[in-house]
Amino acid sequence: MSDAVIKLSIEAGIARIVIDDAAHHNVVGSRLARELAHAAIACEGDASVRVVLLTARGKEFSVGGDLHEFLRERAHLHAHIREMASCFHLAILTLNRLPAAVVCAVNGVAAGGGMSLALMADLTIATRAARFNLAYTRSGLTPDGGATWFLPRLVGAQRAFDIMATNPTLSADQACALGLIARVVDDDAFEREVEAVLVQLANAPSGAVREAKRLLRSSLVASLEQQLELEAQTIARMAATPTTLATLEAFFAARRK
Repeated sequence: MSDAVIKLSIEAGIARIVIDDAAHHNVVGSRLARELAHAAIACEGDASVRVVLLTARGKEFSVGGDLHEFLRERAHLHAHIREMASCFHLAILTLNRLPAAVVCAVNGVAAGGGMSLALMADLTIATRAARFNLAYTRSGLTPDGGATWFLPRLVGAQRAFDIMATNPTLSADQACALGLIARVVDDDAFEREVEAVLVQLANAPSGAVREAKRLLRSSLVASLEQQLELEAQTIARMAATPTTLATLEAFFAARRK
């Protein structure tokens, strides 16, 4: 639909999910939550997808929840937010469990649910002008979008509490130094850097990035013994595939030239 707030395209193994509601600061409302869930499910169902980009048009990535919508729906606000959060969380859960890598490109302010999306990704790249603020408790709300799950795993329990409770506005450099995001890029190089990462991930030897992502996720719940066993099983299986063998042969053939 031309008036959709989430635009999805898939080409050459790259799925692009674009938040396209700049006139409303890319707010996370019920419509965006539903459309984001639909886009995530579409990526899940497409075996050609090797990397997913999540980004936004406009000067802001997303300012977070649509508080105007909350007030409009005050007569049945509990039911409204439960439904909206369920759709938003379905989107985040689906994206996060994809075998494909998820890259988030933050082009401006990421607040509230917008910051939750940035925390969810496998790799988040931000412009140097980007800013991050969790913002929930400042409005009398509590975090959603998985923020309370992702944040302590990225920065530890005490820093997570500080960020959630006091709502500091973090520069992109500060967010990167804390480990909230992976890279900060000058604004004029942002699109080139994002495209280079997408192409690199999409063209990586078949299955390698997917399996590395699976191993990293496993490490969050496995014991060291379990993780070492899984690593051994995975590298043995991957090494024996025709694609990996061809990649290794090509590597040594290039060195002999």
